[in-house]
Amino acid sequence: REKDDKHKVRMPRFLMAKEDKDQRKSSNDGERNIFKLKKSKADRIKKMEKEEKIFRETFLYTKEIKVINRATAECSVPSKRRVDLPVTAGEQLDVIDVTEGSAVICRNAEGRYGYVLVEHLNFR
Repeated sequence: REKDDKHKVRMPRFLMAKEDKDQRKSSNDGERNIFKLKKSKADRIKKMEKEEKIFRETFLYTKEIKVINRATAECSVPSKRRVDLPVTAGEQLDVIDVTEGSAVICRNAEGRYGYVLVEHLNFR
């Protein structure tokens, strides 16, 4: 292998065979996917900021958003009100704040906020 690399002649791109150019383009596609991932991450951050803004307006929440604890949803629960957070069984939730009743304010992986009853959560 080392001998082959030493004696390999480097050719300018315009003199390369068409097949070599096609192979080179296909290897560059992997790099392009990386840029798409970065773009989607920026979109996700933008969406999270939008969800936070809606949360602050809906709940009139002025305190700093700080994760108190992490919990796992034990069962799937649909939302009955606009302020309730629909959860699925096994979903990881960030507990943001504790309320006076039996509900806590949680955030899911998508960045949505809402009330979840403590009896539906499993704290570890």
